[in-house]
Amino acid sequence: MSILNIFDLTGKLALVTGASRGIGRGIAEALARAGADILGVSASLSPTGSDVETAIKKIGKNFEGFKVDFSKRDQLHYFVENLKNKKIVPDILINNAGTIKRNSAENHPTEWWDEVIEVNLSSQFLLSREIGREMINRGSGKIIFIASLLTFQGGITVPGYAASKGGIGQLTKALANEWASKGINVNAIAPGYIATDNTEALRNDKDRYKAILERIPQGRWGTPDDFAGPSVFLASDASNYVNGEILTVDGGWMGR
Repeated sequence: MSILNIFDLTGKLALVTGASRGIGRGIAEALARAGADILGVSASLSPTGSDVETAIKKIGKNFEGFKVDFSKRDQLHYFVENLKNKKIVPDILINNAGTIKRNSAENHPTEWWDEVIEVNLSSQFLLSREIGREMINRGSGKIIFIASLLTFQGGITVPGYAASKGGIGQLTKALANEWASKGINVNAIAPGYIATDNTEALRNDKDRYKAILERIPQGRWGTPDDFAGPSVFLASDASNYVNGEILTVDGGWMGR
């Protein structure tokens, strides 16, 4: 196999959660450019006619959209049963869907905590468990979680988010320990400060924006395009001996 062919995803099917915008859409388009067909899932995704569907089809790959609110367990169960009924088993699962709620810890509402943990951690385990079971039966698969700098750090005013992303780091390792021998590679990507909807509040705070930018060695915030290479690497045969890793894509932040 040539060095370029090991990155080829032709004939693969990738399920990308949170695919409608931001990092999720960037990853979906990158996997499509590498040859994969895409199943896009998001709470805000129209099943047909979405911008991400248009972009994927323009690349020349198939796209099917699903609207699923991962804060609602019944919608997740329905989605999983729908995949089973259609006998759809993705080759690649990108666990990217997430939410963030900002408030000081002493004023952080219980319902915010519950929602963030459900979307960012519990639903991702449940989806991985169900799809992972089918990947094990087939003997191959790639599962990629989207972690965070707060997998390693505590953050400020986002206790639920920090807890959920810390959990994602450990879940990545736990599943890798069990499934590596079964042909499943489980890894994670930890984004740094990326210009998406989730960081809009930080970018609108001039003092926080300046402080963050000054700490990034590369001297800029990231963009969804920065996840094209890392996601294709972890989704392809190029990473067949990589298990339980958390790859930081942060412009050098964690090196400071």
